[in-house]
Amino acid sequence: MNLVRRPWSLRSEGVEEAVFGPEDCLLGDSFSQTDRKSRHTRLLSLGNRELRLFPYPKKGSADFPVQISGLPARPKIGLEPKTPEETIAVEVSGRMHRVLARIEELEGALDDPENLWERLQTAWDRAEDESNPRMAEIVRQAGHIKPHLLELEKRIRRVLRRNRELTPLDRVQEMDRASMLWMVRQPGRNTAERAGADQRVLAIVRHENFDTLENRVFHAYLKLASHFARQWIREHKQAQSSQRFRLVEDYYRLCRRLIRELKEMGVSVAPPGITANYVLMEDRAYRAVNEAWDRLLRQDKAEDELWAWQAESWTDFCILAVTLALFGLDEAKLISQAPLVWMDEAMQGRRFLHDRPLAVFWLRESDRIVEVQARPEKISKLQFAARANLWLRIIDLKTDAIPRRIPVWTPHSFNRMSPEIEATNAATLVQMLRNQPGQEILREGLILIPAHGVAESSEAISGGGRVLAISMDARGETLKEGKRVLASFVQTCIQGGEA
Repeated sequence: MNLVRRPWSLRSEGVEEAVFGPEDCLLGDSFSQTDRKSRHTRLLSLGNRELRLFPYPKKGSADFPVQISGLPARPKIGLEPKTPEETIAVEVSGRMHRVLARIEELEGALDDPENLWERLQTAWDRAEDESNPRMAEIVRQAGHIKPHLLELEKRIRRVLRRNRELTPLDRVQEMDRASMLWMVRQPGRNTAERAGADQRVLAIVRHENFDTLENRVFHAYLKLASHFARQWIREHKQAQSSQRFRLVEDYYRLCRRLIRELKEMGVSVAPPGITANYVLMEDRAYRAVNEAWDRLLRQDKAEDELWAWQAESWTDFCILAVTLALFGLDEAKLISQAPLVWMDEAMQGRRFLHDRPLAVFWLRESDRIVEVQARPEKISKLQFAARANLWLRIIDLKTDAIPRRIPVWTPHSFNRMSPEIEATNAATLVQMLRNQPGQEILREGLILIPAHGVAESSEAISGGGRVLAISMDARGETLKEGKRVLASFVQTCIQGGEA
């Protein structure tokens, strides 16, 4: 297997000597039968060769199937960074959540398949305003679970524990067999003499105890919910004046106050995976807290998978961005779209499945057909050599010209990429591929990379090949500017020249 640091890299490296770092894309060009049990996902395949993507290791380094080092470790939910490494990890986590938020808006848009792209476009337009924060599970719980927390605070459940203690005679209320045996073994002729100088005897004493299973679950939920709330607040500081921000902030403060109260009562924290008792199943408030805790636990577990496959999530985001750019063209008419299947849980970073092509547009004025081919299965040698898993296929209905293809690369790395450098390197590959004989025309290329807070674009031309690199984010001005440049490129690229 050979490793490549960028999809358009002309040079590959052996798996034995190459070490991936935070500036690299974790890609490998391998034979289909090699290391089939290694953890990877197949991006493209042609014959017995395939392009593989390897996951980001949770701890930041790995030795198998490829050597990886120097990457940030996946931060815990709600982590307050104290070191430069933790700061980088938290920033990466924030970008990941913004990308996931744009992808998850597809779920709501799927309620009306006929107006799918129009509804998704509206949702993305709202995301350009950072004062309007995204919906999340913790936001829902801040509204729905808060009344249950306030109710439990007033009637926190307790039990009376029976203990044997030396008790003054005038306070004895109950004695059991062991207490009576203790009594008869004491020297003396009557109870007063057997009570001794302190006038105390062994008796049953009842004490209030709050450390019950349901309260331990209550405590565990409050801690996890406070972590999620703190993370959400940190990622949406620009929305401090919004109603959602105030809602989550108040919920965070309530959770912290209740945590202090439970600690004072001596309530411990329940571990995940406990079996619910009668109270957790039948008491309305405790049941709501237990169910909310379970949802947050599943989300915390899902973070590991999403962290590992951020590159696939970024590709999903880019697929939607390119399709929306075409949908926004004045002359474009959607004539066909593949059914989209939303997955409740991410599968290797992917939240939706689709057939191919994903969407087909007709450009009325230029009389052309444009197909969005996302993650194609049956590919040509040229497509495999380009290592792009998103393509635009353009057919000119007015002529018999060979269809034109535009590769769209969606690279992902922890470190910020330079649009200028990446566009220049990719243009070299486009020039090489367009000189190869075949039944496809390749003149342009597009690169979509994470912006890291700075929206930029750079164009490179090499031997008649043109590549535009766009850095964009999934929220705020960087999303707005990225969408604008992407729409402009799509329009000029499709309409300019002959297909």
